[in-house]
Amino acid sequence: MYRTHTCGELRVKDVNMEITLAGWVQTIRKFGAITFVDLRDRYGITQLLFGEELQPELDANPLGREFVIQAQGFIQERSNKNMNIATGEIEVQVHTFKILNKSAVPPFTITDETDGGDDLRMKYRYLDLRRNAVKKNLELRYAVSRATRNYLHENNFMDIETPFLIKSTPEGARDFVVPSRMNAGQFYALPQSPQTFKQLLMVSGYDRYYQIVKCFRDEDLRADRQPEFTQIDCEMAFVEQEDILNMFEGLIKHIFHEVKGIHYKEKVERMTWEDAMWHYGNDKPDIRFDMKIATLKKPSSVYINKEDHAVLISGADFKVFDEAEAVLAIAAPGCSEYTRKQTDEITEWVKRPQIGMKGMVFIKCNADGTFKSSVDKFYNEEKLKAIAAATNAAAGDLILILAGAEERTRKATSELRLEMGKRRGYRKENEFKLLWVLDFPLFEYDEEGNRWVARHHPFTSPKPGDIEVMISNNPLIENAEKYLEHPYAGIKANAYDLVLNGNEIGGGSIRIYQRPLQEKMFAALGMSEEEALHKFGFLLGAFEYGAPPHGGLAFGFDRLCAILGGSESIKDFIAFPKNNSGRDVMLDAPSTIDDKQFEELQIKLDLKPA
Repeated sequence: MYRTHTCGELRVKDVNMEITLAGWVQTIRKFGAITFVDLRDRYGITQLLFGEELQPELDANPLGREFVIQAQGFIQERSNKNMNIATGEIEVQVHTFKILNKSAVPPFTITDETDGGDDLRMKYRYLDLRRNAVKKNLELRYAVSRATRNYLHENNFMDIETPFLIKSTPEGARDFVVPSRMNAGQFYALPQSPQTFKQLLMVSGYDRYYQIVKCFRDEDLRADRQPEFTQIDCEMAFVEQEDILNMFEGLIKHIFHEVKGIHYKEKVERMTWEDAMWHYGNDKPDIRFDMKIATLKKPSSVYINKEDHAVLISGADFKVFDEAEAVLAIAAPGCSEYTRKQTDEITEWVKRPQIGMKGMVFIKCNADGTFKSSVDKFYNEEKLKAIAAATNAAAGDLILILAGAEERTRKATSELRLEMGKRRGYRKENEFKLLWVLDFPLFEYDEEGNRWVARHHPFTSPKPGDIEVMISNNPLIENAEKYLEHPYAGIKANAYDLVLNGNEIGGGSIRIYQRPLQEKMFAALGMSEEEALHKFGFLLGAFEYGAPPHGGLAFGFDRLCAILGGSESIKDFIAFPKNNSGRDVMLDAPSTIDDKQFEELQIKLDLKPA
C-alpha cells in the first residue's frame, strides 16, 4: 500500500512504530548532514528526518516543493517540538523513500499566507485547493452539508432530485439556455431554482422534500453571487407559516451547534418588513447592534406609514433639508468627541459614488449636555436638543444626518449605519444574530422594467386575510399614493426571510395551491391567460388534482458557509468558482464551440456588435 497512516494522525503514543506515509513536500530544510522535510496531505503535516546515510540518495534524486513522495520509517519523539501542529511532538526517522511524481516550480507558494493573487490562484485552482486555508473552508462546507442532511433526515424529509434541463420561464434573472440537438430550434433552460418541481412533489404526496441543489442565474456578479450556486431547498405540505419557521429555526440552530459549537438557545427575533425598512433602511437588518434610523422627514408617498419629525427641521431656512425628499439620521454612541477631521472623513465616505450623497450634517451631543453641529447657523440649541430626542441620542453620541431623494437617502443611511457599526466594533465576526423578517409586500414596482413584479415569486400566497381580496377583485389600498397604479399594492405576502448578521441566508413562503388564485396572481402581474398556460400550464393543471396546502424555504448554502467561516465572499467556499466576469479561468470557459457542433445543433451564429 502507498501509506499506512495519514500525515495528520501520528502522535507520541505511536513512537517506535514503523509506518509508511505518502504526500506532498511542503518545505525542505538542510542542516549539515541531515535534511528535514515537512510532508503534507489533506489531514495534516508530519516532519520527516532524512539522516546522513540517505544524503547521497537525496543528492542523486533531490526533492522539490510539491513533489509527491512515499517514505517509510520509524516514529520517534522530536527533540525540538512544534506545539502549533497536531503532529508536532513526533517525527519520522526515514529509512527508505521514493519519488512518486516530480513537480514543476509552483506559480505561487502553497501556504496560508500565499504570494499568489486572486487571478493567479483561480487559474491554478487545483494548487490553491492544497492550501490549508482553502481546505478548512471546504471542510466547513462539508460539515454544514452533513449537519443539514442529518437534521432533515431525522425530521422525515426525503432527498429527491429534480431535473437540470427544464423549460425556460424567465421571471427574474436571465436563464442559462441549452440547445437541444434532437429538437432542432428548441432550447432547455437551467433551473434558477427547483420551485415548480418541489410544488409538484407536494401535489404528488411527498410531504417533506429537500435537496442540496445547484441553481443557475445569468446575472451580474458580486462577492456573494456566482452564476451557479447551491441551495438547501425544502418544501412541506399541510403546514402554516408557524410550522415552517419552527422547523427551520431548528435546522439553523442544529447547524450552529454541530459546525460552530454554538448553543443558540434564545428565540429567533421577528420583525415586519415595514419595521425593518423603517428602523434599519433595508429588509435584512444587522441586529447585532442598535443605532436605529430616525426619520426626520419623508415624502407623503413613502411606503412606510409612520409619522416623521419634519416639524423639528422645518422653518429654519436650511435649503438642504427644506428641498430634500427625505431626511434621515442615526445616533452613533460615544462618538461626540470625534474631531473635525474624523467627521470630514465620514462626510467624504458618504459622498463616494457607491453611496451617492452630496454631503452630511452632524450634531454632537456633548457629555455636559450642550450641542455642537455643522448647522448651528440655522438651528439653535433648543432645536438641536429636540432633534437629538427624536433620534434617541444620549450625551456623548454623534448624530449623523443625510438628506436627499427618499430611496437613495434610505439606502445610504442604512450603509452609513453598517459602516459606523463596523468602525465602532459592533459587527463582531464571532457573534451571530438571527432574525425572521415577515409580512413583505406581495408586489413591488420594477423601475428598470417599468412594471409590477412579484417581490418573491409568482407562486407566493397572499396573507390569509388578503386572499379573498384578490379572488373577489376588491382592491386593498393601504399604502401611499405612488402605489395607486396597482389594485393589490397593499396586499402582504405570506412570506418570510431568515437573516443572519445582516445577510439574507434563507427565504420562502406559503405557496398558492388553488388554481383560481394562481391564475389571479398571474393576471395581477400582467400575464395573459395564454401566456400563463404556455409557461405554467403544467402547474395549473396539477392544482386540479388535489394539491395540498404547502410552503417551504431555501437557504443560500454558499452564503451560509461564508458567514459561518467569517468571509465576505462565497467564492472562498466553492471548490471551483467563477471570477467576477463569470469565467472559469482554469478551464478557460465559456469558450467557442466548433462548426461541427453548430451543424449538429442546426444553429447559425450571428453575433451583433456590443
